[in-house]
Amino acid sequence: MRHVAGSPGKAVLEAADIRRALTRIAHEILERTKGGDDVVLLGIQTRGVTLARRLADRIADVEGRPVPCGSLDVTMYRDDLRMKPARALGRTELPGEGVDDRIVVLVDDVLFSGRTVRAALDALNDLGRPRAVQLAILVDRGHRELPIRADYVGKNLPTSMRETVRVLLAENDGRDAVLLGPKDSLQGAQ
Repeated sequence: MRHVAGSPGKAVLEAADIRRALTRIAHEILERTKGGDDVVLLGIQTRGVTLARRLADRIADVEGRPVPCGSLDVTMYRDDLRMKPARALGRTELPGEGVDDRIVVLVDDVLFSGRTVRAALDALNDLGRPRAVQLAILVDRGHRELPIRADYVGKNLPTSMRETVRVLLAENDGRDAVLLGPKDSLQGAQ
């Protein structure tokens, strides 16, 4: 691990590591779905949307055709709304084909308790009836509170509850990195 200048915490993934992980996940999605027909990528707001777009680009490079990609805001489906300060609602945007009878791959940056994914499944239920739902995660840090497991994982990163993980993406934060640091030292971390 190396320290990223200007940020508390240590970098456990750098830009090249994130790029390789996403390329591997894109190939795994294509293998498991036998070419990606009927696949829809839905990124969970906020950084999951950026990761879903990057995965869509990689799949399109391999398959030679675009992959439907959209965004999913789960704010109103969270079970911790009364415990956390209010946050701005994001956008839910479905590709024109929708999700009915499609293989939906939910994409997010960090898998921790599983509660965000549970909220995403509830939100998805209101949008249609997919044939199957899969989960692609950049970092799985463990500590699940719900029986949820990712189908595609960029990096398993065992952490203690005193640590926190923050994903930085160039489109959102100006650079790509995954940081691991003491709890409360990384703003916006999980």
